[in-house]
Amino acid sequence: MATLEEFLAWSCGQPSCLSGPFSCYEYSKYWAYADYKYIARIFEDKPEIFQDIRWSDFGFPGRSGKESTLWIGSEGANTPCHLDSYGCNLVLQVQGRKRWHLFPPGDTSFLYPTRIPYEESSIFSKVNVANPDLKCFPKFRNATAHVVTLSPGQVLLVPRHWWHYVESIDPITISINSWIELDADHKARVEEAITRMLVCAVKSAENPSDGDLWLNPTEVEATSHEINLQYLNKAVSAYFNCQKASVSEQARPSSTGAEQRTSASCKRKKRKVGCEPEGCRLLTREFGFSTFKAEKLQKIPFGPHLIEVLPQSQETSSMGAVAVGSDSRDPHENEGGHFGKLHCTRKQSVMSNDCEMPAHQMDSDSSPNASQTALSTNDLLDCLVNPHVISLVAQLLLERTRV
Repeated sequence: MATLEEFLAWSCGQPSCLSGPFSCYEYSKYWAYADYKYIARIFEDKPEIFQDIRWSDFGFPGRSGKESTLWIGSEGANTPCHLDSYGCNLVLQVQGRKRWHLFPPGDTSFLYPTRIPYEESSIFSKVNVANPDLKCFPKFRNATAHVVTLSPGQVLLVPRHWWHYVESIDPITISINSWIELDADHKARVEEAITRMLVCAVKSAENPSDGDLWLNPTEVEATSHEINLQYLNKAVSAYFNCQKASVSEQARPSSTGAEQRTSASCKRKKRKVGCEPEGCRLLTREFGFSTFKAEKLQKIPFGPHLIEVLPQSQETSSMGAVAVGSDSRDPHENEGGHFGKLHCTRKQSVMSNDCEMPAHQMDSDSSPNASQTALSTNDLLDCLVNPHVISLVAQLLLERTRV
C-alpha cells in the first residue's frame, strides 16, 4: 500500500526516501493511479466534506459525497476503454485535466467488446483507442469518437452504456464521480450475474498453469458456481420485485390532477437528464457565454451552462483513430506493480493488443491456415458473453421465470 504523501513526493521528484514503495519506479517511465477510493471511507471522521459535493445541483436531489468515489493519477495515467453496465456517471474534475474519449452505445460492435479481464459491471474494448490497430480491428474505423478535455470545475455527464477511455494529461489529476442508479440496472444485474457464472465456470475449468490472469485486480477471487447461482437468483428476484413495485406505483391514483402532471414532468426530466444516449453532456460552472449561446441552451434541463460534447470531426479522427497526444501507449498492457488499488504502470506500454497468429496456427509458408486455426477459450467467451447475446439470454431467462 502507498500513502497520498508518498505519491505526491514521488510525482514532485522529492528524495526516494520520502516516496515509499514508489521509489522502485522512475517517474519518467511510470505513471500511478488510485481508483475507486470511496469518499465516505476516506473522510469518515469529517462528514462535513460530503456536503461540499452537491450532485443535487445537477438534478439528483439528496446525493452527496457519501455516494462518490475519488480518483487520483499522475500524467499518462489512463483507464482502458470500457462501458459501465450500471447507471449513468457524473464526473467532477477537481485538479488537473483529463481527456475523455467517448463512444455511443451504438458503436459497441465496432469496439470489439470482451469480458477478459473480468470485472463485474465493466465491459472492456479490445481496441487500444489511443493507437488503434485497424488491421486487427477494422470495424473500429466506423466508430464515432466524442473527445473532450475536462478542466477543474467542470462536470461531465456520461449517459448509460457510453464507452469511455480516460487519460490524465497534467502532472497530478484529481476527480470525483458518482454512479447514478437507473431502473434499467435491475435487468443489467441479471445480465451481469449470467456473465459472471459463465466466465467463472469456463475459465476455472482451464489449466491454472496456463498463467492466464483473467481476473481484473478489482476482483479478489473467482467465486464458486454455488455462489454465482445464488447471485443470479437474487438478481432475478430483485428484477421482478422492481417490476411489481413499478406496477403498484402506476396504479396508485394521485390526489390531484396537478400532482399527476408534476410527477409525470419530473419523470420525463429525469429520463432526459440521465439516461438517453443522444450525446454526452459537459456541465460547467464557468461563465462568459454569449447571449445567443445562453439563449440557445436555456431549454436544456441543467440551464445555460450545459455544453454538448460533439462527435469528433473526420479531419481530427482519420480512419476512426483518435488523436491523444505524442505517445502511443497501449492502455491495456499492464507492466509494473500496483499497491492495493494505487497502480504504478510503465508509461511507454501500458492486456496486449497484439493480434499476430501463433506459430502453430501457420502453415510452413507462413500464411494462415483456416482449417487448422486453433480457437482459444477467450475466443469462445467473447462470443458467449457478448453483450447482445447476454441481453437475449437474460430476456429468455426472465420470460421462463415469469411463466
